[in-house]
Amino acid sequence: MNIRVKETADETRERIARTAEELFRRMGFAKTAVADIAAELGMSAANVYRFFPSKTAIVATICTRTLLENEAQIAAVLAGEGTPQERIIEGYVTILRYHKENFLEERRVHDMVLVAMENNWDAIEAHKARIGGMVAKVLAEGIESGVFVPHNPAMVSQIILGACVRYCHPVLVVQHIDEDLEAGLRASLRFILRSIEVERTPLP
Repeated sequence: MNIRVKETADETRERIARTAEELFRRMGFAKTAVADIAAELGMSAANVYRFFPSKTAIVATICTRTLLENEAQIAAVLAGEGTPQERIIEGYVTILRYHKENFLEERRVHDMVLVAMENNWDAIEAHKARIGGMVAKVLAEGIESGVFVPHNPAMVSQIILGACVRYCHPVLVVQHIDEDLEAGLRASLRFILRSIEVERTPLP
């Protein structure tokens, strides 16, 4: 006799979010109703609302997970090989490519990110803070190894983030999608990082 193990609340939330993500990718956020998600799961819409107060709340959960996956990619680049300058540049290029690929190849993922940004800004701010912390760590390593002059890594990391918003914000990336954004990002970061180098490398 098969004994069905009762699902925990967290497992049910995850199952709802995974199913919703599949439908959002297939049908789009606007065309997917909570009733569609419930039907796909074989439960009532009221049961879905027990775990998520709205469809937007489901998107926020999905977006947080996708952002964490992107952060893992960024962290791997920042902890990889290369000079501190190279690692910071490639870390930001990873962010840019994520948003470009979402728009060009996974348009509905791009749309979900925009919905989450409009309705769950705290999660986006937390995402930015984690990226800022990772970059600050590389800057501190650069100071310790004698590559960068002494400075406040947390402050400089925020300056870099603010200066590169054009290449990191999904709306701005889309507005300039036909431009060579990667070349612009690399040039901008080389210019900024050159200002804190112990031995300044010549600009191209």
